[in-house]
Amino acid sequence: MLTTGNRHYTFDDDVDFIHNYYERLVLQEISATSERVQAGDREFLADVACVALNRLPPRYIRHDVDMTFFMSPQEMQEIEHKIKIAVQSAIAYVQASERGEEPSASKPDTASEKKSPRKSTGNKKPGAKKSTARKPKS
Repeated sequence: MLTTGNRHYTFDDDVDFIHNYYERLVLQEISATSERVQAGDREFLADVACVALNRLPPRYIRHDVDMTFFMSPQEMQEIEHKIKIAVQSAIAYVQASERGEEPSASKPDTASEKKSPRKSTGNKKPGAKKSTARKPKS
């Protein structure tokens, strides 16, 4: 069983016991790379963090160790790379929006989205030519 004891939680209780694994890592990356954030621009930090987090897959956990314990060093590096790309893209997006430019709404390849399947061509075999013959009139 995942819970112990008979304590009943209410909505008003502290809900910080669950969180998105990427939140802290994204905030750290933004703080490390953005001069505006280092100068104290919390609005920019919040905007960039929201955009970056929406470009990453959600990973809700109770404890960070739940995620890191089961990952290989390669998986950790991949996550770090995804975070860097998402943050760079989010900074560019927010800055373009602030300048009044049309920011690119496309997600970077780092998002763990499956590519959309190719459109079905029906029951035809690959390479089969489309029939151009007309039905005879009755």
